[in-house]
Amino acid sequence: TGLGLSISYEIITDKHGGKLYFDSIVMKGTTFVIEIPINHTK
Repeated sequence: TGLGLSISYEIITDKHGGKLYFDSIVMKGTTFVIEIPINHTK
């Protein structure tokens, strides 16, 4: 239904300040990329 992707996008971007994007090639497939910033605490 695509609902999972919508929820994933919200969690990654809104909750973690990250990025979710994809690269799609016809007849080859789709690659999804998730980037989440890492904050180091001392």
